[in-house]
Amino acid sequence: MNGKDISNLRIHYEKSELSEVNAPASPFDLFHTWFAEALEGGIREPNAMVLSTVQNHRPHARVVLLKGATAEGFEFYTNYNSSKGIQLAENPYAALTFFYDFMERQIRVEGMVHKLTAGQSDQYFHSRPRGSQIGAWVSHQSQPIASQQVLEEQQKFYEEKFRDLPVIPRPEHWGGYILEPGSIEFWQGRPNRLHDRLLYVREGNAWGISRLSP
Repeated sequence: MNGKDISNLRIHYEKSELSEVNAPASPFDLFHTWFAEALEGGIREPNAMVLSTVQNHRPHARVVLLKGATAEGFEFYTNYNSSKGIQLAENPYAALTFFYDFMERQIRVEGMVHKLTAGQSDQYFHSRPRGSQIGAWVSHQSQPIASQQVLEEQQKFYEEKFRDLPVIPRPEHWGGYILEPGSIEFWQGRPNRLHDRLLYVREGNAWGISRLSP
């Protein structure tokens, strides 16, 4: 750390506040507001989120990209045979965390995950750059490989295989998920570590809102 003490690294949060008085009835409205502000505020990838899963009572986390957010939930895409895919097949409950450091905000989402339809996965797959489509065929995600050369050879193989195809088929092992939230928490940094925390909990077709102690 070049002589710097990690324990003394701290930021004084004072950019904004979050009040339940002004909070919308739907957490998705607040999410889209914060997402737009993060995008306009210069956050490089406001759709980057930590996806946390559990397998055999052990947590696993990694950063993935949000590819859709509606009143139904939060969408992302991956290899179904990847570590996260296997974990979600065993335990469909997961959590998402967004962190917008410049804005002193984070969003925590918890709920059940299930696969999107084949049609939805096809639509997104074919919206990706051709190279990314081929990459979905090349990578046996999360599996050990001997070297980077293996990937390069597989890439050449599939580039040649699909060379004359105007539309690359989506691999059956690749597609989308949606996390349907049961709770969404919005965290706004505040002075003296007395942060604002609003928790939305699904209550049937509506959402209850409560303030949490920091």
